[in-house]
Amino acid sequence: MIVLKFGGSSVRDAEWIDRVVSIAGTYLDRSPVLVSSAMGKTTDALVRITEAAEKGDHAAAREEIAKIRVHHLATASASLTGANHAETVARLTAYLDDLSLLVQGVSLIRECSPRTRDAVLSYGELLSTTLIAARARERGIPTTLLDSREFIKTDETFTNATVLFAETNDAVRRAVTPKRGELFVAQGFIGSTGTGVTTTLGRGGSDYSATIIGAALGASEVQIWTDVDGIMTTDPRIIPGAVTVASLTYDEAGELAYFGAKVVHPFTIHPAVELGIPVVVKNTGNPEAPGTRVSDSTETSGLKAIARKNGVVVVTIHSSRMVNAYGFLSRIFRVFEQYRVSVDLVATSEVSVSVTIEDTPRIAVITRDLERLGRVEVERDRGIICLVGRELWKDSAFVARVFAVLTEVPIRMITLGSSDTNLSLVVPGGDTATAIRLLHAEFFDPA
Repeated sequence: MIVLKFGGSSVRDAEWIDRVVSIAGTYLDRSPVLVSSAMGKTTDALVRITEAAEKGDHAAAREEIAKIRVHHLATASASLTGANHAETVARLTAYLDDLSLLVQGVSLIRECSPRTRDAVLSYGELLSTTLIAARARERGIPTTLLDSREFIKTDETFTNATVLFAETNDAVRRAVTPKRGELFVAQGFIGSTGTGVTTTLGRGGSDYSATIIGAALGASEVQIWTDVDGIMTTDPRIIPGAVTVASLTYDEAGELAYFGAKVVHPFTIHPAVELGIPVVVKNTGNPEAPGTRVSDSTETSGLKAIARKNGVVVVTIHSSRMVNAYGFLSRIFRVFEQYRVSVDLVATSEVSVSVTIEDTPRIAVITRDLERLGRVEVERDRGIICLVGRELWKDSAFVARVFAVLTEVPIRMITLGSSDTNLSLVVPGGDTATAIRLLHAEFFDPA
């Protein structure tokens, strides 16, 4: 069987939902399970609704709900007929009426707990999958609409719940029974506690749902359908001529995602990675394009893509106490752990340690605590350029070419060797786009 996950931009309106159904129809011989996000910007609208309701601005919340109602009912009218239309409108209306009552309660008490926020946000996926399943039936495809809350089981960490895999895997296998020639439709992003309370899975939740289902059912492949042709050689907003990378290893995709590529996130595809299930990133608007295949191995080595991460701070601790001292680094990292701040890159010498972190309001207290260990220097507005590919460190000519092409870009910090897939450079934040243009021209543009 195969899992097909579609993002919000892929199900933005009736025309795009029809595209999605057409794509799913081509996989009916592979027992597909379709996992979908909310339509277009619906989740953003639901966030605005919770914010307005918390302030007691019920009129603004009501207005946002009315827009959601109009869009979803118009989509139903544009794509459905007869009894199918009537049943779908009734189901959508019931969801929207329940949402309205829930938001009205939030407005009255002017408080929206994480539990209530999850309940509000869940309506986006419930609405979108209702429309997708109805459109598939309209086109004669045998379709089963599932409720992911019945089988994605989580703890009670609302807004970013942790999946309970033993319970989830058992529940998925009981509830989701794919069949050749039939389509199963499920919501991404949402789950429930052991007592049935709705939860959400946080950032990248729909991708996560897809790989959880795929792993539980032993899928042959998980496809992530989005609005680009796959993972690109770099950000196409910087390089319009960036091209699709044909294949990446899980490690390469993870490095790219961590340092700025937004197509897949390593955490959300982890269930597939553990079982070696390939993840293919494809474009709903261009389904014929092969996309990017992410798997446990690839035949090609060398540079695959370049990513960047802006808003980086370099923190350097200088101390002569480091010389021949045990445990000094652990004391430094204990400070970052205390304030729950992740460290990206690390470079050390005998008397100093430099690390990069994302800019944070906690930087002042972190600096204060680090000053107990030595003199601290903080450099803001830096960026990381990340060059990703297998066995980069084995090619000394590659490293030489990188520095030759960046002679006019100040390089503050370099890391190479901790990973055989990543050469990272820290440069001034204002120079990241220039660095990417120079590097892309050197390594990817035809001579």
